[in-house]
Amino acid sequence: MYCICPKTGEQRPMAYGGFEKDRMVLKYICPVRAYGLTCSGSPECGHAMKSKRIPLEIDRRIFTPVPRSSYAWEREYKKRTAVERVNSRLDVSFGFEKHFIRGQKKMEMRVGLALCVMLAMAVGRIKEQHKELMRSLVKSPAHSTKRLKTEQ
Repeated sequence: MYCICPKTGEQRPMAYGGFEKDRMVLKYICPVRAYGLTCSGSPECGHAMKSKRIPLEIDRRIFTPVPRSSYAWEREYKKRTAVERVNSRLDVSFGFEKHFIRGQKKMEMRVGLALCVMLAMAVGRIKEQHKELMRSLVKSPAHSTKRLKTEQ
C-alpha cells in the first residue's frame, strides 16, 4: 500500500496499522501521520492524516492477516521453500507427477507411504552417523565417504 502525494507525485509506503479481526480488514496509516513526515500536498489530499482499511475479501492471495511488509511474513514465507522441496521430491523422486492412481483414499495412502519412506530414510541416515545425507534420497553413505576421501 502506497500513498501518492497529489502535488509532487512522490510515492511513500503506508504504515501498517494492524489487522482488525472483527472486521476482517487490514489497516494502513498515512505516512505523514505515522512517521511524522511532511507532505506538501497534504492540504489537497483527501487521505492525509487518515487511515485506510482494506477488506481481505478483495483478494486473499494479496491481502492476508499477516502483512507482506512485516518480518512475520518473511519468517513464514521462508518455511514455504522447505515445503516446496518436499513437494518436489514427491513429484519427481516418488513419481506422483505422472501417476495413474484413481481415488482420494488411494492417493492419500500412497503419499502417506512416500512421506514415511522419506522420514525413515532420514532417521536411518542419522542413526548411521550421516546427518549430512539425511535429506538425500539418492546418495548412499558409501558414495559420500568415498567422495570425502578423494577431496582430502
